[in-house]
Amino acid sequence: MNNFRQEFDSLGMKEVPIDAYYGVQSLRAAENFKITGSRVHPEIIKSIVEIKKAAAQTNKDAGLIDKNIAEAIIKACDEILEGKFAENFIVDCIQGGAGTSLNMNANEVVANRAIEILGGNKGDYSVVHPNDHVNCGQSTNDVYPSSGRIATVRLINKTYEQLENLYSALIKKAEEFKDIIKMGRTEMQDAVPISFGQVFNAYASAIMRDMKRFKLAEEEMSKLNMGGTAVGTGINADEQYIKNIVPNLARITKLNLVQADDLIDATQNLDAFVYVSGIIKSCAATMSKISNDLRLMSSGPRTGFSEINLAPKQNGSSIMPGKVNPVIPEVMNQISFNVIGNDTTITYAAEAGQLELNAFEPIIFRSLFESLDTLCNGIKIFIKDCICDLTVNSSQCKTNLDKSIGIVTALCPYIGYAKSSSLAKKALKEQKSIKEVVIAENIMSAEELDKILDPNNMI
Repeated sequence: MNNFRQEFDSLGMKEVPIDAYYGVQSLRAAENFKITGSRVHPEIIKSIVEIKKAAAQTNKDAGLIDKNIAEAIIKACDEILEGKFAENFIVDCIQGGAGTSLNMNANEVVANRAIEILGGNKGDYSVVHPNDHVNCGQSTNDVYPSSGRIATVRLINKTYEQLENLYSALIKKAEEFKDIIKMGRTEMQDAVPISFGQVFNAYASAIMRDMKRFKLAEEEMSKLNMGGTAVGTGINADEQYIKNIVPNLARITKLNLVQADDLIDATQNLDAFVYVSGIIKSCAATMSKISNDLRLMSSGPRTGFSEINLAPKQNGSSIMPGKVNPVIPEVMNQISFNVIGNDTTITYAAEAGQLELNAFEPIIFRSLFESLDTLCNGIKIFIKDCICDLTVNSSQCKTNLDKSIGIVTALCPYIGYAKSSSLAKKALKEQKSIKEVVIAENIMSAEELDKILDPNNMI
């Protein structure tokens, strides 16, 4: 019995480990939601504690709670933000109750540490109360969504940095390979020539679009419903608190946070998360398409395209000696598939809200954070272990180009589509090059033909 303290909530008494900074409500939640085995994301713990700090400062300035209590709460929050007491955030990342479990977990940890700072014993909520003091002016319904948005902003920014790095790496490769021409393909068939510089520049352009969208996502996630409390009407929150909570939070987080124009709308509607998830999904689709291209162009090394070389990273088979697989593009594909699946989860969860609140933000945040984390980590590896070490087989590209029928397209302006098509069929049937067929039929001189079929003129 000496190892536990007794705490009470509306459901009754429960024994809490005596050294724990969490309390009875956190413990009930941890017991109720043994779902994933994973606790909430560190970024959302950071953001919810920043909200508690901002709220204490705002309530102190407005004279709503005692100065000593407010300062103890602020100090407790600062300690948590320094990395202390992390093991006391014990609730699962997927939970019922629209985030109340995490909010109360934060309230209890902050309260118990503040109690100690003021010379009291953990669990003596007459000194600092989790609800009356730490949660003053707040509701889970504005705290939890706002903490999720702040965490998302930071994860967006981390991923954006990797996109910047990827863009730079692709531009560098575009310059490196600008003079190497390969046969372009559409629908997996020979088309017309294109340079590797153009190929990689096109990849960079796609990534730049993703970067622009990520900035829009950051802006969207920076709009908070803090001050709205339960349903967006601001019940139980002082007017000065409602006015100042977001500016104070922006100062503490060093982020460009703003209060939503309509707090009721921002409390009940989660379409912004669908929008942001769609932006992340779009980026994942781009990354997967680039990965597909690299796997195809590196196929072989003897019986495939073999136009590029990917750096060997590990043995590719337990049975086939010497086999090396394109493992980095492959993992990028899988990350993209997972992001797309998470987007579906987020869409369903946002749609499933009812009336004044959506209860399904925990699964939205879990899915959104996973998408951003894995995409960010994947892109970082993709740059270092795939793009930077990638080389081009220029001789193979030239061989493919010379054998291709696709270059006949360049003759259309001179001899017409029908005649060009006839030459292409004959070249295929006789296993000859286009140049050989044209010269054999005495359609134009070799000198004129070399000029028209110069790949550099075609790109």
